Amino acid sequence: MNPLNIMKLKPLLSVFKEEHPKIPQFFKAAADAVDVGSIIEITLTTAEGKTIRTNMRVSENDEQLMKELKKNFFKGE
Repeated sequence: MNPLNIMKLKPLLSVFKEEHPKIPQFFKAAADAVDVGSIIEITLTTAEGKTIRTNMRVSENDEQLMKELKKNFFKGE
C-alpha cells in the first residue's frame, strides 16, 4: 500500500472514531478475544433493507494477522 494513501486515511479515521465511537471499541474487544476456531460474522443491511452476510472461521494464519493488526492499530488505546 502506498504510504501517501495511508496518510490520507488518518483524518478520515479520526472523524470515523468521533462519529462511531462504539465501532473501534468493538474491534479492540474483538481483537482481545479472537482465537483459532472463532467465527467472525459480518452483516450489512442497506437503506433499502437488502441484507448481505458472510462469515469465516479464524485459522492460525488469520490469528497471526489479527495480532499484527492489533499491535499496529490499537497501540496506546
